[in-house]
Amino acid sequence: MSSRSGNGEQGTGNGGGARRSGVGAWLDHHAYSFTASLGRMLGKPWATVLTVGVMAVALALPLGLWLVLANMARLSGEVQQSREISVFLQHDVDAARAQALADELRGRDDVASVELRTPQQGVEQLRAAGLGDALDALDQNPLPSVLVVGPRGDEALLADSLAQLPEAELVQHDAVWRQRLDGWLRFGNRVALVLALLLGLGALLVVGNTVRLDIQSRREEIGVLQHLGATDGFIRRPFLYLGAWYGVAAGVIAIALLTAAALALRAPLAELAASYGSNFALGGFDASTALAVVAGAALLGWLGAGIVTGHYLRQTRPTET
Repeated sequence: MSSRSGNGEQGTGNGGGARRSGVGAWLDHHAYSFTASLGRMLGKPWATVLTVGVMAVALALPLGLWLVLANMARLSGEVQQSREISVFLQHDVDAARAQALADELRGRDDVASVELRTPQQGVEQLRAAGLGDALDALDQNPLPSVLVVGPRGDEALLADSLAQLPEAELVQHDAVWRQRLDGWLRFGNRVALVLALLLGLGALLVVGNTVRLDIQSRREEIGVLQHLGATDGFIRRPFLYLGAWYGVAAGVIAIALLTAAALALRAPLAELAASYGSNFALGGFDASTALAVVAGAALLGWLGAGIVTGHYLRQTRPTET
């Protein structure tokens, strides 16, 4: 009994050791493939520069378009007054009634904010604009109370509703340009997506062709490994890491190119915005977005290498006789 128990424990220990040895060998080969593939890439500097350069440009084009669209969307979002609706009240509406009407509008679900501008505030704004002499020539204040309404949702429907108020004399709302801008932004995002798919496919083909050439230069080594019984995963692994390294390098260079372009354009754009009284500044990639781009480029290189290597191994797999 004790002998069988001891043998069983020994067998269990041997099995556990074998499993640990297998996992260790798997991890060792991953580490070797990780470093060896980087060495092979750096060992061919000119070929690497060409491959990474083409991939970087293919990645930078859709990313640059997406960055421009993101800044345009941010600019249109900052110009909030383009969505505001100005409700000019009738002259016989006193300050108390105007304030009560503003409070009523704030309770509506389709209204985000309401600002009451009194006739006196309007006169002060006109005086600040240099029209004080013209105002002094008038016997009384000609300006009405104005409600500046910020919409929540469809501003066109809200403007039509406000025009029905009995106190309203005129409702001013000009958001046609914004609707057109939103349409162009949606179209631009679709163009960026299509461009990213097409150029991403191009980058995948570039990696695949580069890895294919590397496979051809090592076909004898691969043939020996196949005849020795090496699995496809074992043979494929160094090439997968090679494709990932190409992707990482291309992603880093693409981010660097776009960052340099943003830095070159930031100062003149800030001066242009300042001339219009805006403090808008061109935004670039934050750290999380940059990491996501590099990770996506690495995945793209991994996929390209995997497709090419898998096809080659299926074509050259030894058959049993």
